[in-house]
Amino acid sequence: MKIHEYQAKELLRRYGVAVPDGRVADNAADLGRLYDELGGGIVAVKSQIHAGGRGKGIAYDGEDPKTAKKIQEGGVKVARSADEAKTYGSNLIGKYLVTHQTGGVGKKVQKVYLEKGTDIAREFYLSILVDRAVSKPIIMYSTEGGMDIEEVAAKTPDKIFRLEVEPAIGLQPWQAREILFNLGAPQESMKQGADFLLKLWSAYYGEDSAMLEVNPLVLTKTNQIMALDCKFTFDDNAMYRHPDAAKLHDASEEDPLELKAAEFNLNYVRLDGNVGCMVNGAGLAMATMDIIKLAGEFPANFLDVGGGANATTVANGFRIILGDPNVKAIFINVFGGIVQCDRVANGIIQAAKDVNIHVPLVVRLKGTNADIAKDILAKSGLKILVADELKDGAEKVAEAIRSGK
Repeated sequence: MKIHEYQAKELLRRYGVAVPDGRVADNAADLGRLYDELGGGIVAVKSQIHAGGRGKGIAYDGEDPKTAKKIQEGGVKVARSADEAKTYGSNLIGKYLVTHQTGGVGKKVQKVYLEKGTDIAREFYLSILVDRAVSKPIIMYSTEGGMDIEEVAAKTPDKIFRLEVEPAIGLQPWQAREILFNLGAPQESMKQGADFLLKLWSAYYGEDSAMLEVNPLVLTKTNQIMALDCKFTFDDNAMYRHPDAAKLHDASEEDPLELKAAEFNLNYVRLDGNVGCMVNGAGLAMATMDIIKLAGEFPANFLDVGGGANATTVANGFRIILGDPNVKAIFINVFGGIVQCDRVANGIIQAAKDVNIHVPLVVRLKGTNADIAKDILAKSGLKILVADELKDGAEKVAEAIRSGK
């Protein structure tokens, strides 16, 4: 579960991590008052959405940048007066911010975060996450703060450092000092900086975080280490240990179809293609998406219905898939191992009768009782295209889209 920057920084404050003073606003009328509460001067006005690249984003008055009017360049602006804070904030609240991570459409800005300006001497990058290859948390850090870490990795990989942390004992003081040394931090910042990193680790570990990213991590002109930005993600598998954290969830940041799928316990991720996919097993789902692209079309979603595909599961899957207006056809690809193919076929028929399917439906069932399932589908009287192999199914769904049948 992702949370907003202002929420992440409030969490860090509870662990004693140094962050700038800030205030959050959800309406333009409060901007001037909050600017004054921060003491005036230089204040950063930051849009609060679950996407990176906000500083280079563009605010529009509508979700689609192709038809909407551009309001403001930059989802993070530096205000030097109350009037500027009000102007920048008003241009963001209620508007739609498009960044390189929003998929070509805008995400509505519900809140902005006003943050006291910081005298920055240097900027760094630091994140804490689990490296499954070594089965340990790692701290990844770089002297190149304020940039996309992917760009740094591609152009200057020698500037990225990795530190494995033994989870049984956590981050040690000597490791914190090693990080600061590799970043080239001055001697005057070592004591405070090491304390900062140990507290940051405590926040990551104590809250069962899946990922904690500070970019930029800054060295101030007074030699203090501080978190100028923060992205924080909770591990969904540990949420039962943090019931209060559920209150931080912002449903408006989630895709409505993904939220609906979660209610049905379906593993669904919306994409930007035109073929709705319903598959059992994550690996098979990925292979299905790949072969759809090889056939010349694009998957509209990742949907893993798991090993218990039945009429209810399939019907719910149909409803989620058809909730995407971009879907022009549906491809069901199920391997009958735990569940037998004939039971899946009967479930598909029942679900198809319960849900109005207005697009071509291609079904490929393989495994236990696959021949029986194929016969059941053929005799159903429904407009179902039955495929024998994975490639055959992908080609059938692509041809159905192109022919409009």
